[in-house]
Amino acid sequence: MKKQSKTERALSHKVFLQREYGRRHLAYEKELEFYDAVKDGNFKTLNKIMLPLKDRQLGILSKDSLRNAKYHLVITVALITRFCIEGGLESETAYTLSDLYIQQIDTCRSEEEIDILHRELVFDFADRMKKLKSSRGISRAVKKACDYIYDNLHRRLTLDKIAKAAGIHKNYLCSLFKKETGSTVQEYIRRKKIEAAANMLSYADYSPQELSDYFSFSSQSHFTNTFKSIMKLTPSEYRRTHYRAHWQPEKSEKY
Repeated sequence: MKKQSKTERALSHKVFLQREYGRRHLAYEKELEFYDAVKDGNFKTLNKIMLPLKDRQLGILSKDSLRNAKYHLVITVALITRFCIEGGLESETAYTLSDLYIQQIDTCRSEEEIDILHRELVFDFADRMKKLKSSRGISRAVKKACDYIYDNLHRRLTLDKIAKAAGIHKNYLCSLFKKETGSTVQEYIRRKKIEAAANMLSYADYSPQELSDYFSFSSQSHFTNTFKSIMKLTPSEYRRTHYRAHWQPEKSEKY
């Protein structure tokens, strides 16, 4: 009871000071507008209403400015994750993406890094939701095929197995897939494998040979050539330009 009354006193005092100095939290409707814009993949609205994490309308969670920004960004990614799941983003993808971004938040050493990461994660989720919305006209069979491919990127995928998972004949799948996605089944598989490999190069210490083996390419050279044709960089070049920018390991403190 003593703890509760102490909290109540602190709350009353804080509300009084905020009223006295004209400080207000962001209106609930404005918060919803922001998270709905992410869920809808609405870049135009996001660019218009997205606030920097240091904005006082978001509230002050810590007297330390860097810690304050980190707290706000963790809250932001947690809420975005749930709004996007509600909007149809596959839950395991959303939660895993959230985990990756929160781990990155933890390693940020400056407010500038937090600001960059803030914009990156907001537009990453928004982009995924925009693509999801554009794919909702895809037939059930093609959706099943895409899901099967996604779940088996580490395997050697065959058209027969994909068609069986989709529940239609492989020849019909090929024509339907091309019509609805703009890509052949094999082009789609290669692109998804390379996108997954690029993500692993950004956030984990895998070698090109390990990724080639993991994603069942016939050889490392085949993997490297395919990677370059899609990402416009070799795996090694991609790692150099992305790994350190996104994932800064903890540095030992020197005393």
